[in-house]
Amino acid sequence: MKRINHRVVIVSLAIFFLLVFSAQVFASGSDRRGTAAAQELLIPVGARQIGMSGASVSFVSGIDAIYWNPAGLDRMQAAAAGSFSHMRYIADMNVSYVAAAAKSGLGSFGLSFKTIDFGDIPITTTDQPDGTGALFSPQFITLGLTYSKGLTDRVAVGATMNVINETIDRVSASGYAFDIGVQYKGLLGMNGLSLGLAVKSIGPGIQFGGNGMLVRAEAEDTERPTSFYRVSAGTDELPSTMDIGLAYQFDLGTSSNLKTAAAFSHNNYQDDLVRGALEYNFNNMIFLRGGYSTNVNGTEDPTGESIYIYGATFGAGFNYDLGGLVLTLDYAYRQAAFFDANNVFTLSLGF
Repeated sequence: MKRINHRVVIVSLAIFFLLVFSAQVFASGSDRRGTAAAQELLIPVGARQIGMSGASVSFVSGIDAIYWNPAGLDRMQAAAAGSFSHMRYIADMNVSYVAAAAKSGLGSFGLSFKTIDFGDIPITTTDQPDGTGALFSPQFITLGLTYSKGLTDRVAVGATMNVINETIDRVSASGYAFDIGVQYKGLLGMNGLSLGLAVKSIGPGIQFGGNGMLVRAEAEDTERPTSFYRVSAGTDELPSTMDIGLAYQFDLGTSSNLKTAAAFSHNNYQDDLVRGALEYNFNNMIFLRGGYSTNVNGTEDPTGESIYIYGATFGAGFNYDLGGLVLTLDYAYRQAAFFDANNVFTLSLGF
């Protein structure tokens, strides 16, 4: 038994230092905000976790863990689960997310799919700045494959590979990114205390190409007629992040508990963030949630307003066991400055 514990400690420390080292490499500074590729990787999913401002990296479990911390996937209670989530995002965009997961003797496996609906956008050109009469709709798709394994009842690890595809009219870009996470329950020998760490969106940059990169031009100092030339786009890095969080669960009698959570997010293309959250659970059936997030740097735009537009979050959930089928419905509200608030609905099934 002692040998197993020593191995767990060694593996946990190795993963911890690997993640911290990776975070230092891929997340450094906020002076490049807004210039990263694949910004859709930063768009959160799942009403339960959004209702807690994303502070649940240390205890998120089951199918929700695919996005927030893949280590928690193997801690799902059901043998198999499915989830659908829809978010009314900023600027009239809609984010849809579907995920499925199953447990086996080797660990837990998950598959996820996220897409963004931008609506129809008028096509404009330099000759027709008011529009050509034609429309286009960008397509941003993220497909993820997740594996998670509980090393003991306290330590779990996991990883996700996301395949990214962006199509904007006649140009497109594809790439891949990895998320790696670890969770530790019973930290310092305290049953209610948990620690979580996740490094997300690690991978090579992506580069746009396609017929939309062709331009008509005349070569200088030659007799060559007007021809098409291909513009070579640069390669843009991914918006890597590192999240580290702590949580503690207070038992309030035999039928209810209160989770408190705090997390710090280190970002390489935006300000660092701090998050805090509470979740009240009554009889594992009714849930009430609240959270708040803010940027550490306090960066402001030229008008003196904070560049971080989010703040308070609220949410509620209902969980019911139908006898072999567990139905969960969650809702979240996320405050957003200058835009309508985000409204998120998630329906989950456990078998």
